Amino acid sequence: MLKKWGLLLLSVIFILSACTNESQTQNNPKKQNQTHQKTTNKTGTKEIIKEGKFPKINKIVIVVEENHSQEQIIGNLSASYINSLISKGANLTNNHGIHRPSQPNYLDMFSGSNQNISDNEVPKSKFSAANLGSELIEKNYTFAGYSEDLPLVGFDGKTNGHYVRKHNPWVNFSNLPKEANQPFANFPDDFNQLPTISFVIPNQQNNMHDGTIEKADQWLKENIDPYVHWAQKNNSLLIVTWDEDNGTKDNTIPTFFVGPMVKPGEFNEKLNHYYLLRTLEDLYGLAHAGESNSVKPITSIWK
Repeated sequence: MLKKWGLLLLSVIFILSACTNESQTQNNPKKQNQTHQKTTNKTGTKEIIKEGKFPKINKIVIVVEENHSQEQIIGNLSASYINSLISKGANLTNNHGIHRPSQPNYLDMFSGSNQNISDNEVPKSKFSAANLGSELIEKNYTFAGYSEDLPLVGFDGKTNGHYVRKHNPWVNFSNLPKEANQPFANFPDDFNQLPTISFVIPNQQNNMHDGTIEKADQWLKENIDPYVHWAQKNNSLLIVTWDEDNGTKDNTIPTFFVGPMVKPGEFNEKLNHYYLLRTLEDLYGLAHAGESNSVKPITSIWK
């Protein structure tokens, strides 16, 4: 008899304990919306906190344009294709470049730091710091940057044709294979063959640096529109952003996301390159490079 009562008492205690734990979880939304996991990398064990809810995305392509402000692009008839994409996607109306000139911004976007570079000259040595590419590879994802006019895979020179090295941050990192540094001529026709995340860097004539807005807009339509259509049917994403604006104090740059997982509309939270990097990292559960660890990911734009 005592044995039966003992078993009954233990059952009641177990049920009450389970109910208490469930109640605590329900009353703590942060606990529900954050994924905590630990990873060991070359810099030691680091806790990864994936904040918010994120969609699963097959492929991401990021195109980086040059030196124009929101006012110069939004509603500009010379950028008709770009504006058609903006109307379908999430328009980040309060995104900002961080530095002047170009190269530090590209490094910020890719590694969460300008790596103490304040000009457009070739760095004196390679960097070994964590970056988006190294983080992806560490988690068994893939990465490549595709630069127009890059003459060959792994090219380390300063210029070629209208290609300039200052817009190619991954070439500066010793912890990436040379295969991560690809000519745009190698951008696959079969988009299933794309890396998990890839950057596309148009040359100086086609990125609004030396050429016109209209020319860059047409280049984007001719070269990226097929991917945009494919992405809609294949759970993939296009991001178009700029390194910096045309020299204003606010340094407000156009940035927009287009894909089936994105809510169309304008989003006015104040952002910069670190927020974009943090968002890409959290989408795939990566560690956080440099200053991306000190900012929040972009979560308001997802369906």
